[in-house]
Amino acid sequence: MNWQERIVIDPDVLVGKPIIKGTRMSVEFVVDLLGRGWSVEQILSEYDHLRREDIQACLAYAGDMLKSERVFLVPH
Repeated sequence: MNWQERIVIDPDVLVGKPIIKGTRMSVEFVVDLLGRGWSVEQILSEYDHLRREDIQACLAYAGDMLKSERVFLVPH
């Protein structure tokens, strides 16, 4: 999944949070719905302007961001 085709960052929309292109739906919101137990079908039913590929792009984006995250251990 090439999330770059569906996820954009626009400083004029939602203060620059990553969103699904052509919407005001943030990646954060979609991932949060999934984390709270919503199914893909529920999201698509409730937000009928979204496509299955949009949800997959949100997850791919989140995965890439987590892969690039650096963790620094602080000694006790």
